[in-house]
Amino acid sequence: MPKIDIAHVPQEQGSGYPSLYDRPLAERIRQRLGDACGLRDFGINLIHLPPGNWSSRRHWHSHEDEFVYVLQGELVLIEDEGETLLRAGDCAAFPKGTGNGHHMINRSAHIAVYLEAGSRVYEDMTTCSDVDMKSANADGRFVRKDGTDI
Repeated sequence: MPKIDIAHVPQEQGSGYPSLYDRPLAERIRQRLGDACGLRDFGINLIHLPPGNWSSRRHWHSHEDEFVYVLQGELVLIEDEGETLLRAGDCAAFPKGTGNGHHMINRSAHIAVYLEAGSRVYEDMTTCSDVDMKSANADGRFVRKDGTDI
């Protein structure tokens, strides 16, 4: 089935983060387009980010590359080097293993819509830059950076 009927792709609100860390993502809507058509080597998500919401916690990946493309609205990209405004038509890439934590915040008064793409690597570890949390693709659990349960 090459054509995806986006209207029938389930919408997931919020994040999978533990409740201690999920509040800034409470209204984020994600549709897993890659899953909807059976992609296995990389994922594509369509994200609707309301005003005030975050794309994720600021993070970086050990083994996965990421790419975002803004379709509508504007977002503030926050990385170690500072902040960059992204508007519709802009894109950003995040190579694996850099240690440069990143995320986006919708500081505008309007919803922002973007695509995010990432490789799916079993060995990947996602490390959060600003909070004591990490997660391994191998089991999907969120733990403290020392490996203890949150």
